Amino acid sequence: MKAMILAAGLGTRLRPLTDNRPKALVEIDGRTLLEITLSRLRNVGVREVMINVHRFADMILEYLKTNDNFGMRIEVSREEALLDTGGGLKKAAYFFVEDSSRSEEPFIVHNVDVLSTIDLLRMVQFHTANQALATLAVQHRKTSRYLLFDDQRQLCGRRSGGDAEPELVRSSLARSSVIRSSQQAHALAFSGIHVISPRLLQMMIEDGAFSIVTSYLRLAAQGEKILAFRADEYYWRDLGRPENVAQAAQDLKQKVIAQ
Repeated sequence: MKAMILAAGLGTRLRPLTDNRPKALVEIDGRTLLEITLSRLRNVGVREVMINVHRFADMILEYLKTNDNFGMRIEVSREEALLDTGGGLKKAAYFFVEDSSRSEEPFIVHNVDVLSTIDLLRMVQFHTANQALATLAVQHRKTSRYLLFDDQRQLCGRRSGGDAEPELVRSSLARSSVIRSSQQAHALAFSGIHVISPRLLQMMIEDGAFSIVTSYLRLAAQGEKILAFRADEYYWRDLGRPENVAQAAQDLKQKVIAQ
């Protein structure tokens, strides 16, 4: 199985931890975010990984070389200008279609700056069983940007606003953008972990720097299966701020999450 780690972001929210290194090399309890993510992926059978890089790219390359790529086949996609999640995946698309015998095998996309216990194998199995184009791990928690899913767990829109409103909302709420008709929608927070079928890659008509959510919304509006994988019971933490990294380290020490 293959995977892509999204690690090209500037990590500005993590300053001063990222003043002299990329966010992928920020450490939690002596382990870098990149190592933790690679270990999670390796534990579910991933052996080939693409990593997109930008700022301090050479530091990541040297780190991987020093650690013998952690026993995996790893390729790096350099972005001279940041391409966001969709543009970054599109630039690296060749990696996921190079072997025609595996052209239908789904792959995992994982943000480097999230820590979770989300069951990736179960997520892949859910994706495959439902013949989805893409499956997004989502949770019922506060966020500044929600994705909307109908009762069949299909993506049907998005909305902004981080106030603590009930999960079940009417599609006509202000600040909502609905792309598929639905009597009611579940407003859920995306975790930064996806499972994607390779056929999605040729459907990404957007160019330049763009969010993959833009592609998801367009394709869902066309009737494609962009599904929610409910991950409410799992530990998840965004590591985008120094205080979040500190809390994650504390969680590890208290064995809230196994290392």
